[in-house]
Amino acid sequence: MAFDVAQEGLTIVPVRTKAELERFVRLPNRLNAGDPNYVPPLMMERLEALSPKTNPFFEHAEVQLWLARRGDRDVGRISAQLDHLTPQPTPGRLDGHFGMIAAEDDAAVFALLFETAEDWLRARGKTHAVGPFNLSINEEVGLLVHGFDTPPMILMGHDPVYAGKRIEDQGYAKARDLFAYRADETGDIPEIAQRRVKRGLPSGVVLRQLDMKRYDEEVTTLTEILNDAWKDNWGFTPTTEAETRQLAKALKQVIDKRLVWFAEIDGEAAGVVVFLPNVNEAITDLNGKLLPFGWAKLLWRLKVKGVKSARIPLMGVRRKFSTTQRGRMLPFWMMKASRDSAIGLGYDRFEISWVLEDNSAMRHIAENVGGTHYKTYRVYEKAL
Repeated sequence: MAFDVAQEGLTIVPVRTKAELERFVRLPNRLNAGDPNYVPPLMMERLEALSPKTNPFFEHAEVQLWLARRGDRDVGRISAQLDHLTPQPTPGRLDGHFGMIAAEDDAAVFALLFETAEDWLRARGKTHAVGPFNLSINEEVGLLVHGFDTPPMILMGHDPVYAGKRIEDQGYAKARDLFAYRADETGDIPEIAQRRVKRGLPSGVVLRQLDMKRYDEEVTTLTEILNDAWKDNWGFTPTTEAETRQLAKALKQVIDKRLVWFAEIDGEAAGVVVFLPNVNEAITDLNGKLLPFGWAKLLWRLKVKGVKSARIPLMGVRRKFSTTQRGRMLPFWMMKASRDSAIGLGYDRFEISWVLEDNSAMRHIAENVGGTHYKTYRVYEKAL
């Protein structure tokens, strides 16, 4: 369906100034103000994530942000980006990405936003648009299409119900679905795995917690494991050490060493699992602001009062070990160790996310530790 932009009173504004970037970040708060499950992100964190000065993603990517306006009111936003580290899926196909999509429930607004992003990608030789990625597949990924009745966990998105249909109306179809699994403290690993775990670790296998005194070195090890473990997954883009270090720096105030476990086999780092306290549970009523008292409230809730939910965003085993008997058991040993620590610290709800719909091995693990599929995030694609 074609729209006369002038008749609709719409204009598109490339984001160039700090004031425009702040409007870009704030817009979803107004659009989702009536949704009790929407959690306003921290303004400071979002500005840093979208700044080349503080997000290492920009070192290997081109990014453009736009605002759609009707008269003097912002009514939508979108990004387009090229990640030069992303392998192309097939010969002759050149993918570009879109993301950060948020707009009023208005067909003309969605049409203008996607036309603008697609023209930008097409001008740079891209044959397909894929997304949403905010901004990278290693950051916030996908549009929520199922599971609107609960708030999102840390580093996961929440979108209005109408957004999926509006995107599909622009000619987009599903590329992949990403699943989030919910579990509680009553779940446990399968009985056969329990029997093996109860026998104790076999010779050469060591489990250990994150060593905060060697934090930077630990971050490097984590990056190496995950890049190796995930390299054949759909959409895989290697995480640079700078990106992992930036995320680790941002999370250092809330990360708990007792919830991050490494596995070693014959002295070599072989696997890792990370449980993150669900910061979203603590910032719901801060309205995106840490000042003047928000930061103190956040730290008190995380360090003193505590939150009750955690997300497992990262788990992987080096490929050289994953097909061995000891390697196949590592996920269960690591999950049990970190889950037992979390329960001992008062956590009673867990999310395992995100998991590719066709990653049968990880889905099997999630379901075998008591996880129930409760949210779906969709990645769309369109030939340009």
